[in-house]
Amino acid sequence: MKKGILTALLATVSVGAAAVPAVEQAVLPPGFELEVYVDGVENARQMAWGDKGTLFVGSRRAGKVHAIIDSNQDGHPDKVTVLAEDLTLPSGLAFKDGALYVAAVSTIYRWSDIEAKLADKPKPEVVYDQLPEDIHHGWKYIDFAPDGRLVVPVGAPCNICDRELPYATILALDLETGEREVLAKGVRNSVGFDFHPQSGELYFSDNGRDHMGDDMPPCEINHLTEVGSHFGYPYWHGGVIEDPEYPIPASLKGKMVDPIAQLQAHVAPLGVHFYRGEQFPAPWRGALLIAEHGSWNRSSKVGYRISALTFDGSDNSGYTVLVDGWLDGEEALARPVAFLPHPDGSILISDDDKGRIYRLSYNGDNAGK
Repeated sequence: MKKGILTALLATVSVGAAAVPAVEQAVLPPGFELEVYVDGVENARQMAWGDKGTLFVGSRRAGKVHAIIDSNQDGHPDKVTVLAEDLTLPSGLAFKDGALYVAAVSTIYRWSDIEAKLADKPKPEVVYDQLPEDIHHGWKYIDFAPDGRLVVPVGAPCNICDRELPYATILALDLETGEREVLAKGVRNSVGFDFHPQSGELYFSDNGRDHMGDDMPPCEINHLTEVGSHFGYPYWHGGVIEDPEYPIPASLKGKMVDPIAQLQAHVAPLGVHFYRGEQFPAPWRGALLIAEHGSWNRSSKVGYRISALTFDGSDNSGYTVLVDGWLDGEEALARPVAFLPHPDGSILISDDDKGRIYRLSYNGDNAGK
C-alpha cells in the first residue's frame, strides 16, 4: 500500500479564460456566476487551503496530490506542483498547523511544514496505518473535527454485505495516541461530511446500494446527534426500504437513524458543505451544499449537479438545485466532488471527470440580466 512518493513536477495550468461546456451550459439562479478557476488538475477530488494560500487537491484514480500555486499573488492560480504520485487512491486531504494530511486507503500521510518545502522534494511520514486495505469504497474524505481528531469514513468493501467493524463506519482518530472511536455505524459509503457551524454536529452524505432498480433506494444526507448511532446499512436503506438480502436484526429494530433528506436514487452525493460566507444571499446562507456526482448504473443518468438543503430552524426545510445543466442528454459535462470556500465568499467545486476546479460566485448587480 505504501508506494513511492514523487514530487516537485511543475506544469503550467490554464485558468478561467477558456470557454467550456460545463460553464456555458450551467443553469444558475439569477446573480450567480460560474467560471473555471483552474484547469489541468487530473482527477481533482478533495481540496484544502494551506496557511500561505496554496491550494492542495487530492485525486482518486490518478494517484496524485497536487499543490496549486498563485505565483503572482493576483488571485489567479497559474502553476501546479505534483506533490506526490503513485499513491493508492489519495482522494481525501486536510490541512492543520502547517501540515498536509492525505488519506490513501489504509494509510494517513503527513507532510509537515509543507508550504516551506514545496520545491524541496519533501517526503511524508506515516501517521496512521491501521485502516482496512480494501480498494472497494476505500477512498476517503477526511477533515479535522472541532475537538482536533481526524474524522475518517471506512466504506463497506462491497455493494451489499455485513462485515465487522470498522467497515461501514465513520471514525474519529486521535493521531497522537492512535486511539479511534466509532462515531457512526451502518454507513455504506460516505465521501463527504461537514460540521454544523453552530452546533459542531456532523452531517454526512451516504451513497445508496446498487442493483435494486433505477429508483430505489434513495441516497442519503444524515445528521449524527449521538455517538455510535446506526444509520441502517446493510439492513435498512434511505429510511424507506428493508434490504431483500439482510433482514433487520431484532436488536436494531426501532433503533436505526433515518436520513434527514432522501435524494434520488443513484445521484451519488459526495461532498457536502455548510455555506458560511456572506457573498451568497438567502436562502443559500447556512445551506448545506451537496455535490451530486452522478449515476453510473442507471438506465438514464441522474445527478451531475449541485443541490442544497436549506434550514429555517428545523433539521431540513427544503431541497433545491443550485447548479444544473451538467447533463447534455446522457453526456456528463461535469462530475462535482467536493467544495472549498474561497476567502472572498465564493465556493470552489472540484470536478474529477474533467480535471477542473470551478468557482461559483454571486454578483447581485447581474441578477435578472
